[in-house]
Amino acid sequence: MTKRSFFFAGGGTGGHIYPAVAVAEKLIELEPRADIRFFCSPRPIDRKILDQAGIEYTALPAAGFFLAPRKLVKFCASLLRSYRIAKQIIAASDDPVVVGVGGFVAAPVCLAAQKLSVPIALLNVDVLPGRANKLIARWANQIFVQFQDTKEYLAKKHKGLVNVVGCPLRTGFDNPQPDKAIRQLGLDRAKKTLLITGASSGSVSINTTVCSLVDKLDAFAGDWQIVHLTGLANCDQVKRRYGGAKISHNVLGYFDDMSDLLTAVDLVIGRSGAVSVAEYAAAGVPSICMPYPHHKDRQQYLNAGKLVQAGAAVIVDDLPDAKDRADWLWEELEALMKDQEKLTKMEDACRTIAPKQASSAIAQALLRITRRAD
Repeated sequence: MTKRSFFFAGGGTGGHIYPAVAVAEKLIELEPRADIRFFCSPRPIDRKILDQAGIEYTALPAAGFFLAPRKLVKFCASLLRSYRIAKQIIAASDDPVVVGVGGFVAAPVCLAAQKLSVPIALLNVDVLPGRANKLIARWANQIFVQFQDTKEYLAKKHKGLVNVVGCPLRTGFDNPQPDKAIRQLGLDRAKKTLLITGASSGSVSINTTVCSLVDKLDAFAGDWQIVHLTGLANCDQVKRRYGGAKISHNVLGYFDDMSDLLTAVDLVIGRSGAVSVAEYAAAGVPSICMPYPHHKDRQQYLNAGKLVQAGAAVIVDDLPDAKDRADWLWEELEALMKDQEKLTKMEDACRTIAPKQASSAIAQALLRITRRAD
């Protein structure tokens, strides 16, 4: 086999980067000579994840799409610059394949690949594809999705190209080490653990809602403890809100080994991005999903719905009114913290929908993709 280059295009959130990293790691395992590079956004979360993974990357000056005149001009200019940078790098590579993984960075890279007649694969882990992925799907040789619903949606225009493989997860989920997380965080093995997370960047809404419930959570201090991942920007503020709390708590801006942590906890409150719901299921942890409320297509509600249908989660709306949001969350949270039988049933339900070996299936398919004729 000749040496090949694989370019992953996307970023801006961990939900875009983590599945791509999982596939990249599997590619390196299957074909050590392969060259791997990411085209990512300039956001710090992209650099943090890729630096820790030891993967080379090029941050592109891409910007999100907005109709406001000034922002639209910025979008067009950044799209053109990103396209030119990506085209130059891809054209100079050996037998390239480009994998779009979502977000505003993916579109200019995949456009460059299309102009160069370079094979394109699309990885879409949300139930419904976003704007960029709908565009990329037109050029794709193969499309990999997490859900059967996504295949049915895309198959209308892309019949025969769509493969349901699940969500690629980081290698840690193949062999999680919950004891390692327990030791790292100094957790009490005699207590159950509640994890609060707003995903890789954190969630101000989830942070403030849970903080408003700390006095009520003190009633569970004898049996429960808390790990709260706040996002790097909000850690100090949240730590202050826990001041004087009786319930044992560990407040962190970020924790990288989520496979270890999720398998060490008994209940999670968090967002329901496509990767998050796949990780909850893989870890076998019951969840209270608070979907991000501002996506027009309500994609996080659809993702969480898959867990709810299986009996592995409940949904609490991220309501505009802070008191209404906190009251609803407390109603669900208190009931679950008191009901071990219910938690056990939800844990068992996770196993019925836990994702399989998506990373391996995608990596093997990418190695088989051939260059298109010019």
